[in-house]
Amino acid sequence: MSDSDAVDSKTGSGIVMYESDWCGFCRAARRLLEAKGWSYESRNVDGNPELRARMQELTGRTSVPQIFFGDRHIGGFDDMAALESDGELDDAYASIR
Repeated sequence: MSDSDAVDSKTGSGIVMYESDWCGFCRAARRLLEAKGWSYESRNVDGNPELRARMQELTGRTSVPQIFFGDRHIGGFDDMAALESDGELDDAYASIR
């Protein structure tokens, strides 16, 4: 599997979020993406150790959410929120359109 496997192949949005149902930061990330009107592919790692291991391999992180815009690893919710606060999130999205 290549890093490009993180790219959303189902919805064509180019946004992939590795997440968990119980995670508050995941809910916050979903709210931000939905407020922007951006579709994304959810990859739920709950009960899926292979998918969680793949997420860790791609990101070097064990926490969720982990968000990709195309091949670019945005990071977690705090990272995405910082991009939004700095006015850079829309540009990151535009780069995958």
